[in-house]
Amino acid sequence: MQAKLQEQLSVTDAEVILDRLPERIRVAMIERAADIEYPIEAVIEMAIASFLDSEALGFADCKPGRGQ
Repeated sequence: MQAKLQEQLSVTDAEVILDRLPERIRVAMIERAADIEYPIEAVIEMAIASFLDSEALGFADCKPGRGQ
């Protein structure tokens, strides 16, 4: 069976990631999502993409090493 590739993080995957983060980071991400009125999965994706590429808005824009 071949795994289905997703273009965006699912709500279920976002919940799994949040459950494994330290509480202060989890709370900060949830607060950020509420502040900008974005779904938490989009905020997690943007945080990871931003870590890899400071110029990226999300994984679609991410080119690791470009923003450093």
